[in-house]
Amino acid sequence: MTVKFAIVGCGRILKKHLEAIRDIEKAELVAVCDIISEKAEIAGKNANVPWYTCYNEMLSKHPETDVVTILTPSGMHAEHVIDIADKYKKHIVCEKPMALKLEDADRMIKTCDINGVKLFIVKQNRFNLPVQILRKKIKESGFGKIVMGTVRVRWCRTQEYYDSDPWRGTWALDGGVIANQASHHIDLLEWMLGEPVSVMAMNGTYLSKIEVDDTCAAIIRFKNGAIGIVEATTATRPKDLEGSLSILGEKGSCVIGGFSVNRMEEWNFENESKETRDEILQKYSENPPSVYGFGHIRYLESVIDSIQNGTHALVDGLEGRKSLELINAIYESVETGKEVKLMFEPKWSKLGR
Repeated sequence: MTVKFAIVGCGRILKKHLEAIRDIEKAELVAVCDIISEKAEIAGKNANVPWYTCYNEMLSKHPETDVVTILTPSGMHAEHVIDIADKYKKHIVCEKPMALKLEDADRMIKTCDINGVKLFIVKQNRFNLPVQILRKKIKESGFGKIVMGTVRVRWCRTQEYYDSDPWRGTWALDGGVIANQASHHIDLLEWMLGEPVSVMAMNGTYLSKIEVDDTCAAIIRFKNGAIGIVEATTATRPKDLEGSLSILGEKGSCVIGGFSVNRMEEWNFENESKETRDEILQKYSENPPSVYGFGHIRYLESVIDSIQNGTHALVDGLEGRKSLELINAIYESVETGKEVKLMFEPKWSKLGR
């Protein structure tokens, strides 16, 4: 049985979703939509499917749709998810971050639950093979006591990138470097280290003429005592440098680097042979051609499995909300200059405002 997808939003990330749907035997694209007719037309013709400028028209003409994929600006996710779940009762795949404001995320989760549809948040890096191996090692207590986890997002986003769409670089619709570019990496840090309890952060806007930040650093204390460090910038020049994750523990250490947390760079553990280490480094050494990585196919396969077989989604709305709360706490700390305790209600964070 094929799961039929319709896409709302034909921007930068569309290509990865089209490629994934095309390459999955159980997936089929039925239509695409964007309010900018030129973008919708190009996407529709490239994918050989009907294209629309209104998702209401698209979904009315394609009732066979099983899943609606939301690729619109982050600040519009809640509006689109809630409206589509209410009107059309379709499962939803929503790009990261699921929203910018926590109250919007809560409304999205509630609306999907009330309408009996599943809400999936795109966190494809969880499906990177080196990340899966690392997660398995942590669950097996292979690190012993974890001391520190670090994520680094050192990417290049020029003024041309921010000027390519009017919503980019705005607090209301885009969010800063933490909400946009580092969202996946913060999710991975939480997935590995568990529940965060507090955060301190600083940011700045250095190389781009934008409303939001292009650089941010944060220090996080986790419930298990570990310290997390987030380093995120779009001010790397002249090109993307890395998107990486490091975990240090009493029994070993791991570094996954590359452009998008795809390449195993260090794997050192007590009581493991050099042969085992070399095998893992060789097996998981492939670096993707771009920061979007290889994970979208495995991610959408998990979505299809959840819909067809009722399996638990690895990243549902509740799971997606976790990283959004930490992202909001980071920006709350930026604005107040103080350590922010989780769980909290944002008062000063500029996200979505």
